[in-house]
Amino acid sequence: MAEGAGAPIVALSGLRKRFDRGVEALAGIDLAVSSGAFLSVLGPSGCGKSTLLRLIAGLTPPSRGEVRLGDDLWRRIGFVFQEPTLMPWATVWDNVYLPLRLAGHSRAAVAGRIAATLASLGLGEFEQAYPHQLSGGMRMRVSIARALVTEPRLLLLDEPFAALDEFTRFKLNEDLLRLWQQQRWTVIFVTHSVFEAVFLSNRIVLMTPRPGRILADLAIDLPYPRDSALRTAPDYADQCRRLSQRLNEAMA
Repeated sequence: MAEGAGAPIVALSGLRKRFDRGVEALAGIDLAVSSGAFLSVLGPSGCGKSTLLRLIAGLTPPSRGEVRLGDDLWRRIGFVFQEPTLMPWATVWDNVYLPLRLAGHSRAAVAGRIAATLASLGLGEFEQAYPHQLSGGMRMRVSIARALVTEPRLLLLDEPFAALDEFTRFKLNEDLLRLWQQQRWTVIFVTHSVFEAVFLSNRIVLMTPRPGRILADLAIDLPYPRDSALRTAPDYADQCRRLSQRLNEAMA
């Protein structure tokens, strides 16, 4: 599942975004992402990482430049936000069913798909629970399940684990990698964490402070599958150290 394993599935050309209030979030982003890649976008707060995801998803238009998605990909995008944004009055099952209901699928027609998605994220016993009965990590699992149940080809994740404790974050990192290797989506993952980016990714794009530009595009050549043992490996520590140095350069 190396970065060069497939044809580009996302291509950004001369992408710029200036908001109505005059803030320039992104300036001249050129980026191609291959099918099957796990790309992390890393950079300081306010550098336009979340804006970049929203532009790719079509949730906001660019001021200049172009977003090209291959093979009607816009129909097969899953988006996981930093907050789970679950419906508090609905069960786990109904929260995950929401995008399928909006697409016109009956409950009976997708029951098997929902059950399999919940099971893959350790939620099989919680389908009738409500969000207030779940921990923060479990609510994030529900949010991820809601994105995955649509069977996306491109998965966009905007700092989904930022508010979680370290133990829960590590476990969700490992679960996400396991599912990525099984399902072979293309992933673009926004994070502030050098350690998370290196653990997850086969490629990292490092962005400058606002207006966001790409400072570096780095391959991470650690082998998959990756598990908790990697976090104490010398190669992992070396990659994190070198990336931290580049991030310090970006901040400067």
